[in-house]
Amino acid sequence: MAWQGQRILAVVPARGGSKGIPRKNLCKVGEYSLIAHAAQTVKALQWIDHAIISTDDEEMAEEGRAHGLDVPFLRPAEFADDQASSVGMWQHAWKQSEDYYQCRFEISLLLQPTTPLRQPEEVERTVQALVDGGHHAAATVSRVPGHFTPQKLLTLTPSGSLDFYVKGGAQHSLRQTIPPYYSRNGLCYAVTRETLLTNGHIVEDDCVGVVIDRHIINIDEPFELELANVVLQREQAAKTGQ
Repeated sequence: MAWQGQRILAVVPARGGSKGIPRKNLCKVGEYSLIAHAAQTVKALQWIDHAIISTDDEEMAEEGRAHGLDVPFLRPAEFADDQASSVGMWQHAWKQSEDYYQCRFEISLLLQPTTPLRQPEEVERTVQALVDGGHHAAATVSRVPGHFTPQKLLTLTPSGSLDFYVKGGAQHSLRQTIPPYYSRNGLCYAVTRETLLTNGHIVEDDCVGVVIDRHIINIDEPFELELANVVLQREQAAKTGQ
């Protein structure tokens, strides 16, 4: 286990409260909950030394435990409300895990349950980019569709008239004139110990982008949960030739 001699901790964040979909992390895509999908990714990656679920919810903790994730603690309330930062939650999970396992982790991964259709090789590619490139962090990203780029966005004036968000946006009627933009898709974040625990950074400083060239479903609303189920059914049918 370990990656080139560096111990790796995987953290699956799953707080109990969620606004768009109540109890979201326990919802199912196919036969498995979102938590279970994240745990299955971990099982497919033998170089992960330890994997935990960080949650404030007993039922979600049990779901994680049932699928092979350790539960060394329940997340304190200050790291579980709507205002809690990912940095604080992840730092807490890292420190608590080092105390629990009595070891030091050089790298940690954040595997959000809300992207249940991630592929293990995408996580592996993220860690490879981090380590081989000597970067402080790595994050998977997707290219922003042309009609969502800053040059295409509009604002409404107080009188209700449309205006371009970017000055001169009218000049970019053709997609080919717009430079590429990227957004984080939530499949995987990877950071070194110093980057997160000492500097409190994730993507702010020397974070390499790992481009995923396929459509990613990140579940926040009920429609996206339905869409993930449809996509999974199609993927399973394609594998079986049906």
